[in-house]
Amino acid sequence: MTLPFWQTKQVPPPESQNNGLKRVFGPWRLIAMGVGVTVGTGLFSLTGVAAGQNAGPAVVISFLIAAIAASFAGLCYAELAGMLPAGGSAYAYAYAGLGEIVAWIIGWDLILEYTVGAAAVASSASGYIASLLKGWNIIIDPRLLNPPGTTVTMPDGHTVQAWCNAPGMLLLFIITLMLMRGTNFSVRLNSLVVLIKILVIAGLIIVCTPFVDTSHFHPFIPANTGEFGQFGISGIMRAAGMAFFAYVGIDIVSTAAQDTKNPQRNMPIGILGSLLTCAVIYVVFSTILVGVVDYHTLAHDPSPVATAMDKINMPWMAVLVKIGITFGFISVLFGLLIGQSRIAMNMAEDGLLPSFIARLHEGTRTPWTAHIVTAVAAALLAGCVPIATLGEMTSIGTLLAFVIVSAGVTALRLRAPDAPRSFRVPGGPFVVPLLGIISCGIVMGSMSGLTWVRLLVWLVLGFCVYFAYGIRKSRLRNNSIN
Repeated sequence: MTLPFWQTKQVPPPESQNNGLKRVFGPWRLIAMGVGVTVGTGLFSLTGVAAGQNAGPAVVISFLIAAIAASFAGLCYAELAGMLPAGGSAYAYAYAGLGEIVAWIIGWDLILEYTVGAAAVASSASGYIASLLKGWNIIIDPRLLNPPGTTVTMPDGHTVQAWCNAPGMLLLFIITLMLMRGTNFSVRLNSLVVLIKILVIAGLIIVCTPFVDTSHFHPFIPANTGEFGQFGISGIMRAAGMAFFAYVGIDIVSTAAQDTKNPQRNMPIGILGSLLTCAVIYVVFSTILVGVVDYHTLAHDPSPVATAMDKINMPWMAVLVKIGITFGFISVLFGLLIGQSRIAMNMAEDGLLPSFIARLHEGTRTPWTAHIVTAVAAALLAGCVPIATLGEMTSIGTLLAFVIVSAGVTALRLRAPDAPRSFRVPGGPFVVPLLGIISCGIVMGSMSGLTWVRLLVWLVLGFCVYFAYGIRKSRLRNNSIN
């Protein structure tokens, strides 16, 4: 008899989970990875876009709303990560709590989230790379800095159509090669880069504070233009939806359970520690940014920090900040690409994706096939799709993951109330998970119709793959038949 596709999967205890990956993450390295991913494109690029196109100075409120909603989901992640320290993040939690079909939905969603997220980061990084090189009189052809269809101005003043975002594509392949060299090497490099990035952000806040113009905060909430999402309350909510791009680091940390020492203890510390650190950084930074630069000028600015540094006229500091931010994108791509490879590998191990995706390199013990497939897909998106579109797609994918994880806590509390949990969400099985579902759902509802259409198209494609391949190859289903 065929097993129903809502059947849940039993997750083995952590000591029996050995798939060849090296356990190199402790609590501080997990926090470093979470901060490294979270403090990136959302801070250095999308902050300006969200302020200029949606919320104005009230983008600060948008980040607070996103942080509050993310905190509910973060508590749920912490409980499940301590209870089910399995690779695959929300995918593994959904498989254990809500069944195979829901696990497939969230796994397919996470593939979109991480791949598109990596593309958005790489796209953003190219703007900072170009700005940094321009300061050294090295000019990159504008046609190589934007996706096709974008009108760009050449040095002689005439306008042409862009070709692709070449630096972003190249950066993705460089980081992928680093990851394929070995996780331990990549983790050490990532920790160093995150430290540099935090020092740069602290320095940026210190030097920019005296240049804050309080007139930039009036009106704090610009009047709505008559269209939903363009300023006013709806603009704040639309910006909050985009701000969720920032909190993808919560999910990234949970993908590394099989690479983590003592995951029951260290996973909750890594998730909650990175969430708290990043929420403070985003609120403070967004306040300083819109105080220094008039939000009207940020609507289509891919590198607002570079704009702020040019405005305060401190060339030496501007160079240091641009260098720090450019290298900081390494840590963001590191987390996104490693998270994507672990999700794909776990789905392949469960039979839902082709087995070659789970193949490990004999020398480095890294899932090299998954890395290559991810790099190619992300590079094509980075080279051809505008950053605002990529950012919104990543955000709605993150929000969907948060909703399912929150529901998973309630499901597992009811199904396995006595199972060991190293961390418990306060307030019982309903309060915090329900707040997480409601708050994330409200933010999802504020996102554009086109973003929803793209998500639904991706999910429909996923169902086609599942019913054509995954449902027949599922190891859980086949083991039950045998």
